[in-house]
Amino acid sequence: MEQKVIAKASIGIQKPADEIFEAIINPELMRHYFISGGSGRMEAGKEIHWSFPEFEGAYPVTVNEVVGGERIIFVWDPESVVKIELEKRSDNDTVIRVCEEGRRQDEAGIKWAIGQTEGWANFLACMKAWLEYGIHLRKGAFDFMKQ
Repeated sequence: MEQKVIAKASIGIQKPADEIFEAIINPELMRHYFISGGSGRMEAGKEIHWSFPEFEGAYPVTVNEVVGGERIIFVWDPESVVKIELEKRSDNDTVIRVCEEGRRQDEAGIKWAIGQTEGWANFLACMKAWLEYGIHLRKGAFDFMKQ
């Protein structure tokens, strides 16, 4: 069996799991910390499109599974699958884990996994800052990429 690389990131957020879950599946909330726009809510079997402030165009996202307050699985790159899991530790303490896997374990795959891990860590930090403190960490953070 061919070895695949995995990009992983996790963080604790001091909010209820249902509130965090809604902030992930609802593009109107997600635009505060990740995307600039989305064509619809994440629902199983649905294809939506996300726009990002640092890139041109909209990108397709195929939603495979949505389990309320617990798990979201989607594809936005034909070679990988993203799984976001929420672990409720108490009423106001939730751990979010992101895992993206599917690329081959070769030099290109390892480079991809490093980049995706960096991206998912940023996603989680921005989500935490917005949900807990109302801070928009992403604002202007990637303007340098437009040059």
